[in-house]
Amino acid sequence: MDVDVQLLGRFRVTVDGRTTTETDWRRSRSVTLVKLLALAPRHRLHREQVMEALWPDLAPEAAAANLRKAVHFARQTLQASEVIGLNGEALSLAPDAKLTIDLERYEAAATAALKNKDAAACAALAPQYGGELLPDDRYAEWTQEPRERLQALHVQVLKGAGLWQEVLKVDPIDQEAARALMQAALEAGNRGEAIRLFQALRERLRIDMGLGPDRATVALYEKAVTPGDTAPKSIDEHVRGLMAWGIIHLHSGDFREAERKAQEARSLALAGELGREIGEASALVGLVAHMQGQWQTLFRSEFVKWVRQPLPAAGNVFDGHLCLAEFCLCNARGHADMANLSRELLTIAEDVGSVHGRALATLILGKAALFSGRLDEAEELLTRADELHAQAGALVGRALALHRLAEVALARGQRWKAGRLLQKGLNIAEQTWLTPHLLIRYTALAVEAATDIDQVAEAIRHGDRLIAEESTCQPCSMGFRVASAIALAEAGEIDQAGRRIDEAERIAGMWQGGPWVAAVWEARGVLRRAQGNNGLASALLHEAAARFGDLARIRDQERCLARAQGL
Repeated sequence: MDVDVQLLGRFRVTVDGRTTTETDWRRSRSVTLVKLLALAPRHRLHREQVMEALWPDLAPEAAAANLRKAVHFARQTLQASEVIGLNGEALSLAPDAKLTIDLERYEAAATAALKNKDAAACAALAPQYGGELLPDDRYAEWTQEPRERLQALHVQVLKGAGLWQEVLKVDPIDQEAARALMQAALEAGNRGEAIRLFQALRERLRIDMGLGPDRATVALYEKAVTPGDTAPKSIDEHVRGLMAWGIIHLHSGDFREAERKAQEARSLALAGELGREIGEASALVGLVAHMQGQWQTLFRSEFVKWVRQPLPAAGNVFDGHLCLAEFCLCNARGHADMANLSRELLTIAEDVGSVHGRALATLILGKAALFSGRLDEAEELLTRADELHAQAGALVGRALALHRLAEVALARGQRWKAGRLLQKGLNIAEQTWLTPHLLIRYTALAVEAATDIDQVAEAIRHGDRLIAEESTCQPCSMGFRVASAIALAEAGEIDQAGRRIDEAERIAGMWQGGPWVAAVWEARGVLRRAQGNNGLASALLHEAAARFGDLARIRDQERCLARAQGL
């Protein structure tokens, strides 16, 4: 018997010329059993390993019964009783057949080509890579290690062949590939392409990792924008170079030099009337101060300085500080400190007649009230903030105010109103330079505001597309990741929910001090409830409630306690 298994790009099994695809399987656990065995060392697993992977929350007797059914249906679907072998306590895939698996063929050939440093072999092998390992099981935990291992191997093959453009398709933040393509563009006299490559890399690094390009990449960029001894071709190119160096200095701990680069970048951006760059440079100025525990002091001085300046420059500066303002509202002390500071700033703005200053201070006060659970006060302040931002023509502030007003509506169970606010705010968010931050936040609320399973599914698909295709801010994606995990757990999609929670937990660990660790605990509690483990679910939800309570997030605390009591 000949058995050929395809795992790359799609799942397909061919037995003696008869091909069975993913859609031919009527029982999901039977197909998963075959996939597990195909990935296992020597294609053998102890029955307890299989039961733990497929039915971790069932009693041994029930899991064993399910395993027997999975073996039966796998044999039936593939029309071959020998395809799943049983030898004592071990299960094996096609033990007496000629078994070939595309993943193993590719790994063996790739390892040999790389060991021999054979560029021609790597070039010939690259097209044979069939695609992502088991794409329909992207969120299954047991696929993660082999998927990551295989992707890393494929990237090395592409590098061995010098296929740098293909490397960036697989890993858009690979700086070695970006530099190779930039250097090739410069040698061909195409400075514009080198600059474009740098800008694309810089954007993805900033969004995905909160980092900037390394020194070697920035130095190559400066060669592109400063040919010979001439000045940079344009102000915006010079600003981007300064920002890149500023981020390098920030992460190396040289705060003084990081601030100097950020201030210089902002001055140039102001001279060139580059709105987005003004905002990004202001955000870097704020981040440098935040890393030294001095952001609130800086923000006050920035507000006092810029509240007297004309729009739109002042608005761009304020927009650059909004994320840090929200971060500082994430703990109990931050609520009080930021509220007190915002009242002071509101008085200053009223004294100088600044609509934009009043709008910003009112927005922060509204968020503080919302996070503290004072919904009536939050709605009044956020509605006023929306009106003031509309009067000032400040789109970012309006988008944030409407987003929080939708949260108020959801907290009151007014899904219809939340949906209306979301649509209004989304139309505004799409017009701003903070789109990578705002769209995924709105999608998170769309998941929570959905009124039926079809709307939930569509919102989740949209969020997944944003994360996969757009330069979406990772911290801002946390709300969507948690909301989608909870929705999927409640719909019985346990594997997908678990994988999303794992990814959310990884990102939460990178951004300490906010509410996301508590949110992950809540999501795990909902997942355990969906798995029927009410005791553990209750413990997790009470832990989430306690963590939200420590942050004075009263509304979130009450929701977790209500979930626990509902058990």
